[in-house]
Amino acid sequence: MKINIASNEVVHFIGIGGIGMSGLAQIMNNMGFNIQGSDLNRNKNTDRLIKSGMKVYFGHHQKNLNKATMIVISSAIKKDNGELIAARHKKLPVFKRGEMLANIVALKKNIVIAGSHGKTTTTSLVANILEEARLDPTIINGGVINSLKNNAQLGKSEWAVIESDESDGSFLKLPITYSIVTNVDKEHLDFYGSFEKLKKSFCTFIEKTPSFGKSLICIDNDNLKSLLPKCKTLNFLTYGFDKRSNYQITNVRRNKNYSIFDLKLKFPSKKTANIKNIVVNLIGDHNITNATASIAIALNLGIKTSKIKKALKKFLGIQRRFTKVFSVGKREFYDDYAHHPTEIKAVINSARQVYEDRKIICVFQPHRYSRVKSLKNEFASSFKSSDAVVLCPIYSAGEKATYNFNQDNFSKLISRKSKIQVINIKNQKELKNYFKKNLFEDEMIICMGAGSISNWIREIGDELK
Repeated sequence: MKINIASNEVVHFIGIGGIGMSGLAQIMNNMGFNIQGSDLNRNKNTDRLIKSGMKVYFGHHQKNLNKATMIVISSAIKKDNGELIAARHKKLPVFKRGEMLANIVALKKNIVIAGSHGKTTTTSLVANILEEARLDPTIINGGVINSLKNNAQLGKSEWAVIESDESDGSFLKLPITYSIVTNVDKEHLDFYGSFEKLKKSFCTFIEKTPSFGKSLICIDNDNLKSLLPKCKTLNFLTYGFDKRSNYQITNVRRNKNYSIFDLKLKFPSKKTANIKNIVVNLIGDHNITNATASIAIALNLGIKTSKIKKALKKFLGIQRRFTKVFSVGKREFYDDYAHHPTEIKAVINSARQVYEDRKIICVFQPHRYSRVKSLKNEFASSFKSSDAVVLCPIYSAGEKATYNFNQDNFSKLISRKSKIQVINIKNQKELKNYFKKNLFEDEMIICMGAGSISNWIREIGDELK
């Protein structure tokens, strides 16, 4: 659907404080559109938007739409949202975030990053390389890039780097020049209905990459490896640790703050080449694969290897991706967005690889009853490499509580399958008291989740320091 926006249009974002919504709102505001929005609570994203001059309402009320002529909604907005109902009643045009994004970037050459995990980091790395190469891209990301201090940037060039959103199928509407698929995992099954339908949508995404572009696929992921033969295209290249990869990761060396690795480049009818001693300021094998995806895209764009290596070495990271927030003595507190079993295992294993002798305590706030119920066994087995889990109540994200599976029976399942101690806490105050009474040595505390846990740990840190 083509969207024509006149100068007198007022575009209202319902749920503007979400990371994806705030990024799109920022881009459109910078392009000169009249943007406003609402959200239930104030956060860092809404603060950035207000600072940029946008009107942000707190709470969803019909009166917020008085001047609005067009509505953008996130996938988190339910049909019974008061503002959405009012918009329908007023017969205002309503667009999903993905629909609006697709139209905003329609005239750009787009590098679109998709996948169940690793999208934000990969998007940030690609953006960083293009910045280093002075290509001045438009960036729309799912996390705050530390070097930008923002998750969005309006560039002057013809290039855009975009983190896609597969949660509501809208990633299939994005115009693609180059694409990356990091992995496919069991996620968003409430929307797709089955894992097979989810995988089919990723196949469609890969097939959308045009002949003048290229899709980069991580074949370390078994689901992607089995999916590729079913896709009606051969216009892709592969990357990963797998020996069959076109961009094969070799000779990995791990440090507490960064990783070093080599790449072997293998293509039909071409001589094998090597890129030696690539340094990226991230830890963990999953981040090495993310970095490799960004390298592969950059090489396809003709960016010099020296520029690529310089960008990766200078990379300052993303907020809420294994971010150290404070220390108390030898105890270190980290914040991470991990809210899926695969992500949890990756974070813990990464920490364990470089901090072998540290005691690792995971503070986990589960996100959404539907996700916990559908993946309960996978969640319960994902903490095996940690030493203890402090389990917070399930963050509903607007879902109604499902009482046949709650915090208590979840904690018992984790204890049984991961064979570790699980401590239940009820709220932020109890978490603070646990820290005060139970941490004595050089523990590493990793707080994980997509809900309020990030704010909790920062507020607790202010009191503990």
